[in-house]
Amino acid sequence: MLSDKVLYIRDLADCPPSYLDDPGRKEFYEIVWLINEEALHTPQHDFQTLIGNWIYLIPPYRVHQLNKAGKKGVLISFKHELLEDDLKEFLLDVFRIFNVQGEFSCLQLNEESARSLQAVYNLMHEEYAKEEINLIIVKALLKVFLLKLIQLKEQHFTLQDINEKRVYEFMMLLELNYHEERTAAFYADKMNISAKRLNQILKEKLSKTGMQLIHDRLVLEAKRQMIHSENTIKEIGFNLGFKDRSYFSRFFKGHTNQTPQEFQNQAKNYVQQHDNTLYPE
Repeated sequence: MLSDKVLYIRDLADCPPSYLDDPGRKEFYEIVWLINEEALHTPQHDFQTLIGNWIYLIPPYRVHQLNKAGKKGVLISFKHELLEDDLKEFLLDVFRIFNVQGEFSCLQLNEESARSLQAVYNLMHEEYAKEEINLIIVKALLKVFLLKLIQLKEQHFTLQDINEKRVYEFMMLLELNYHEERTAAFYADKMNISAKRLNQILKEKLSKTGMQLIHDRLVLEAKRQMIHSENTIKEIGFNLGFKDRSYFSRFFKGHTNQTPQEFQNQAKNYVQQHDNTLYPE
């Protein structure tokens, strides 16, 4: 169903199993907007409430999917190629809002923001529902929707204290550099603070050191590739900078209590047996 599409819009209540099970789904960015619902995660900031309008931004090739069964809201899925002709600055902003957390990013909307996004969504859905879709119009409306989300992300950023902003900055740098740079000192230098201070901030806010978060990101990428790519375990390890398969296996097992092969087998069995999810952490 998704092989010939670049965009897919649905009310969550009408999202069919054929979409959830489609192998092409892994290539899509997903915007999940829960309306007057409880969050699917534990809110992390004192300016957030449990029930409200929640936007989840889920990147392609995720390891697990948030379980949205029975929730009120809408789903907007799109491929990168739908936006690839846009300005690089815009594309980078889109990449950032979807990838800051590695697995998903989240925003809570106030009433004013929800009304503003709803107006854009209504126009986009109206055009999408036509028998002959004008893709130029839909693409323009999607871009407006994404620009509003980028703006909201920036507003969310200003509500955080200075150390939360530093955590955000670290996560951004990590996403762009984790393949090559694997020391806290590198990231601290980019942030103009000492490695010791960076680790203090990360321990306070996330209960992990910089090195632990770097390793977590490597493990997450290894999991994604084991589920979604056709590469061998050895090739995946090599792609992530591990020259020796046995060292990669020890690294992975040390963080997951499973060998790469055990994880891959278990994850693929799980995917075959469960709807509306890929693989839980």
